[in-house]
Formats: sequence, structure tokens, C-alpha cells
Amino acid sequence: MLSIKPDHWIRKMALEHGMIEPFVDRQVRDGVISYGLSSYGYDIRIADEFRIFTPGLGDLTVVDPKHFDERAMVRFTGPVCVIPPNSFILARTVEYFRIPRNVLTICVGKSSYARCGLVVNVTPFEPEWEGYVTLEISNTTPLPAKVYANEGIAQVLFFEGEPPEVSYADRKGKYQRQTGITLPRL
Repeated sequence: MLSIKPDHWIRKMALEHGMIEPFVDRQVRDGVISYGLSSYGYDIRIADEFRIFTPGLGDLTVVDPKHFDERAMVRFTGPVCVIPPNSFILARTVEYFRIPRNVLTICVGKSSYARCGLVVNVTPFEPEWEGYVTLEISNTTPLPAKVYANEGIAQVLFFEGEPPEVSYADRKGKYQRQTGITLPRL
């Protein structure tokens, strides 16, 4: 049985076990899209490095997760990234995660972005996964849309339960210890 974990548990795991680094012990909200510790989760930030999907580059005719054409992604670094209409970007978190063996997380987009038609793909961090999180952010609108580096983008919810027989680290998961924006892998 999984149980959702509150702020004091997240704080303890971050400070004593390095589960989230850097760790912000409170909600930061003044003039920014909020990030940091919340009542039942942690609002993560995106770094200032992005990959913008631009299908007009190269001879891309289909998007294939088994043979992803890197030429369709333009690298961009800056404090604000503009997502083209009906397109997406990849970004990585500012925070580095070390998920304990008995914990599963779910990462969901923040409502401030969702209310503007921007969707952060729901993604789990599996037991014993470690690294910076690569996030996919979709612009579902017919207009360009902005996202802001070093501000909140999504909330991570933490669930504790019995440790699995085989963790992400045990099976040597392909996205273990990723350090930058990571494209699809086989």
C-alpha cells in the first residue's frame, strides 16, 4: 500500500538523505511561478537549457522514439524559452533527485502553466532512480508560449510503500543518473 508523504517527511529525506539537491525548504512565490517545498510535494524548477522541437529542420517525416532524429531539436540557453505553437520542448530540472528504494514519485504540471495551454507530461521517478529530470512541455495552443527558467514548472508527489523486488537501479534503467537533457533511448 502506498501512502503520500507530507512536507516534514520530504524535508527530512532531502536534508538527511540528499533526496533533492538543491533543496528549498519553503515555497518561493514573490514575482515567480512558485517552487520549493509544499504541503504534500515539492515544486521543481527547470534549468535555463532547452531543446526546442523544430520539425522543419532536416528531412524529418515522422517522430520515432526508436530512432529519434536529433536534428529536429534546436539547443537554446536563456532565462525564457518560447515554445512554438502546437509544439514542445525538452528541459531538465534544476534539482537532482535520489529516490529511495521504497519511494515512487509522480510529477505533474503546475496549474499556472496548464491554464495557459502548456502541459507537462506526467512522469514517475521510480524507486532508486537518480538524476536530473528531463521534462517534456507541450504547447497545445496556436500561439507561441513562454516558460521561465529557474521558476516552478511541475510538482513532485512522493509515495512510500514496500520496496519492490527489482528497482530502477537494479535493472540498470536507461535514464539512470542522467545529467542533461536526455533524448529518447532504446
